[in-house]
Amino acid sequence: MDWAMIALAVFLSLFAFPAAAQEKVDLELVLLADASRSIDDVEIKLQREGYAAGITHPDVLDTILGGYYRRIAVTYVEWGDETSQEIVVPWTIIDGPKTAAAFARMLRTVPRLASGPNAIGSAIAKGHALIEENNFKGTRKVIDFSGDSSWSGGGIFVHEARAAALADGIIINGLAILCRDCSGRPADLDLEMAFETIIIGGPGSFVVTADGNTSFAKAVLRKLLLEVASVPGETTARR
Repeated sequence: MDWAMIALAVFLSLFAFPAAAQEKVDLELVLLADASRSIDDVEIKLQREGYAAGITHPDVLDTILGGYYRRIAVTYVEWGDETSQEIVVPWTIIDGPKTAAAFARMLRTVPRLASGPNAIGSAIAKGHALIEENNFKGTRKVIDFSGDSSWSGGGIFVHEARAAALADGIIINGLAILCRDCSGRPADLDLEMAFETIIIGGPGSFVVTADGNTSFAKAVLRKLLLEVASVPGETTARR
């Protein structure tokens, strides 16, 4: 037995830094917003303004402050093709009006980042990785997916990415964009049903829909309230 080596190991361990503890939050939330080529600049602004207004809304802030830890962690990501999942606002603790306003300000300031055709599976996988690799420990973990289509033409298969996220206890909710003044609602597709069948999953998962500026803002607000105050075990439902 090499006592010198043992002594050295003990000595070095006295100076070792412990791993950083994960910060506890009520919710880890990835806002995964469609910025693929079917989304025009009007829809980009519609989504960003909707989430900026939603995250700063008094009802959302009251709900956050009513949680056990009184804070949530949120990041906003725009997605396009399999090579384009871009972080617009990095992980941010929302624990009151000031942090919410800072999040909203960045969301309104950063230019459009993602591009290319739909790669929904790769987008979900990006949201999954962001949750697994962050420095937070959330009571709940949610990917908030928005899009104007359920079609995916490249990258990771949607069912594989979805299954992997659900296996790690992540809930996927959907926001179906039916903006008739923008790229338009698919004429031959029940987009809400497609989201329910293909994309969302997990206890209490749901789909909300929006088809205009006013409707979108209301849908985002309702969605955030449901996600922040969600009770595990609720049934999936179209809202």
